[in-house]
Parts: sequence; structure tokens; C-alpha cells
Amino acid sequence: MKIPKRIASSIMNSLKGGVVPRIGLPYITVGREQEIQALLHDVDIISEGGASFRFLVGKYGSGKTFLLQTIRGYCMDRGFVVMDADLSPERRLQGTHGQGLATYKELVRNMSTKTRPEGGALPLILDRWISQVQAEAATSAGLSATDPRIPALTEARIREVITSLNEMVHGFDFARLLTLYYQAYVGGDDETAAKVIKWFRGEYTTKTEARADLGVNIIITDDDWYEYLKIFALFLKRAGYNGLLVLIDELVNLYKIPNSITRQYNYEKILTLYNDTLQGRAPYIGFVLCGTPQCIEDTRRGLFSYEALRSRLSEGRFTGDGLKDMLAPIIRLAPLSNEEMLILTEKLSEIHAVLYDYPVSLSQDDRIAFIQAEFSRVGSSSHITPREVIRDFIELLDILYQNPSANVRSLIGEGSYQVALPGEEAVQDTDFAEFTL
Repeated sequence: MKIPKRIASSIMNSLKGGVVPRIGLPYITVGREQEIQALLHDVDIISEGGASFRFLVGKYGSGKTFLLQTIRGYCMDRGFVVMDADLSPERRLQGTHGQGLATYKELVRNMSTKTRPEGGALPLILDRWISQVQAEAATSAGLSATDPRIPALTEARIREVITSLNEMVHGFDFARLLTLYYQAYVGGDDETAAKVIKWFRGEYTTKTEARADLGVNIIITDDDWYEYLKIFALFLKRAGYNGLLVLIDELVNLYKIPNSITRQYNYEKILTLYNDTLQGRAPYIGFVLCGTPQCIEDTRRGLFSYEALRSRLSEGRFTGDGLKDMLAPIIRLAPLSNEEMLILTEKLSEIHAVLYDYPVSLSQDDRIAFIQAEFSRVGSSSHITPREVIRDFIELLDILYQNPSANVRSLIGEGSYQVALPGEEAVQDTDFAEFTL
């Protein structure tokens, strides 16, 4: 496997720590074809002026975040701008103490493109847009880039984009800030450009401060941050991108809100996002929210406690018997099959070998034995997750690398379970074969 050690190290360190790596996901992507295809179909709809809204539902460690980051990479490669954020006690969709605005700030901070995948892409997007408009103006008029008539032609084209934004809620102020940024860019006024970026990031706390710095009498707040995401989506399309994808993880933090009224306000915000996207009022934007089954389906505290959401998201009577509806708003992640886990362990073995410069030593029988051992534990059928299996396997690889005399059979035999290798009979632990309460 040809993989840079920098990426191999990031993959191994992230997975062993129980988190999803931000880079190198294609090297370890296994399964999830149906889910990925369903989400990529949504992406195609977004690029044509539509919108989408999906929930990814699965247990802790089931691969929600992994799938989210995989889609993130696919979308950036397809010319999309991606924003992502994890909810927390300080970051919600709605709040009275800036929690909603904090989520917006995190989303904008993590704004990413193919050329800036690590986030912080807003200044790059604005600069690229202006340069692109200047180049288009020069090309269409048959003029050189230094011709003195170029600025006037560029302003005319920028005015066209700005006019298209004016019809949206807060579009006039957004357009005015774009004009200020363009003037600062052309005039070399880095200070004003930085202030405009600060405004777009939602970092002005008072209207007085914004008016003094930029001459605008409005700031982004808890109540209207979502309106600005819709404006961003339309602007990004005008700026040459295919659309905007917003990824929000850790929905369980809304479920954990102790105050029922605050929870309902947050669920009402989700309903607003859901209705806007499905009714065509938010072009070129898509949302993917991740949560556990409990935070979605609990009728006392979860999303289903909000009747308007429950009635929209509940499954119909034909779903079941192993049949999945990938066109429904909720995509439920099934566990990876044993065959998929076997392929994943093979990929991890190869990456580990590349990272530490040694020939791959684990055979397929060794990996089969490991998987059998993992899934033979009590309760594994309902409780074990890919995260745990991956973490255990990387630990196994680390130990084998550091202790060349050790082998898979001995390591598995030292655990609380034993497993039969192919062609052998399983060893039964008789200490707990029978017990009486």
C-alpha cells in the first residue's frame, strides 16, 4: 500500500484514540456503499439548485462520524464548500446565551474547500471569487488584465451577484459587506477586509461596534444565523462552487439539555431547517445531522418528543424485514459485516506495516481469529461497535510489533475469551458454564 507516513500516523493515532481521522479516509473506507450513494445523490440534487436534509442514526462508535467525514471529502472533491461542527453544551441550534451563534461561528471557522480542507477557507473563497470575476470581465471584453477599464467591468459583474442576494432575508446587508470587501481588496485595505471577515464569522457582539467599523447597523445573532447560511449557499453558487453542505454531529447534546422548553426550541429550529430544505426555500444547501437512536426516538426527551418532527420522521409500515429505505430522511447505520471487518483489518495491517517499516506479518487466519474472538464476547451482537474492534486490533498490532516473539493465538488466549482458529474446536471456559442465583 502506497501511503505517506504522515497520513498513516494520523490514521493510526486517531483510530487508536477512538476518533475519526480528518485525512486519509479513502485508505480505510469499507462498506457503507448504499449510504454513501444515497448521500451523493443528495449532493447532485443540491448542485442543481435543490436542497436536502438527512439524519444519520447509529450507536456510539457505529461509524456515523466516519461516514460524515467520508462524505465531507467526496463533496469537497466535487466542488462543494463544506461546513461542519460538533454540538456541545456551549454550541446548540438555539439558545439565549449565544449557543446558536457559537454553532454558526464553529461552522464558518470550519468552512472548507478542496484547496483548504482543514478549514478557515472564507478569505480564500472571497479572494478567489474576486479574482475570478476580474478574469471573466477581462476575457469577455477581450482586454488585458492591466487595462484600466477592468475595474468598472468587474464592479458591474459583482453588482449582478449582489443584486441576486438582495431578495433574501438579510441579503441587502450581506451584499453590502461583499461590496466593502471588494473595495478593500482592490484598494489594498487589509484592515477593512479583516473587519468584513470578522463580521461574516459572527464575531461582532454589538451593533454599535459593527456600525463604527463597517457602517452597517446589523450583526449576526442567535435568532438569524441560519438565514445567513442560506445566503452563503446562494453566494457560493454564484462564486463558482456547486453548493454548501452543512454537517452537524453530536446531536445527542440537544437530548441532554435538562430544560424541556430549551430542548423544544432547539427541536423547533431543526423543524425550520427541515421544512425549508424540503419545501425548496433554501437552494444549494444540504444538512446532515448525526445522532444516536435514543436521542432521535425517545418520545420523552428526543426528537420524537416534538410531535411535528415525529410525524415527519417516523418510518412507514413497509420498512422492515431487512429492507432499508435510503431515500427516507433518517438513514440508520447497520453494523459492518464480518467480511467487511476482515477487509478493514487487512487495510489497517498494511497501514501499520508502512508506518513502522516492517513486512505485514498477520495472516488472514490470524485476522479471522481476531474477529471471531471479538464477536464471541457476551453481548457483542448488540453492543460491540466498529470503534471498539478497530481500537482492539490496533492495540494488537502495536503489541505484536513491539514483541516479535508474541503471536495472535497467545494474545487472544490471554484475554477473557478464547477462540478456535479455523479447523479447531473452541475452548470453553468452564468456570462460568453454570451458575445459580
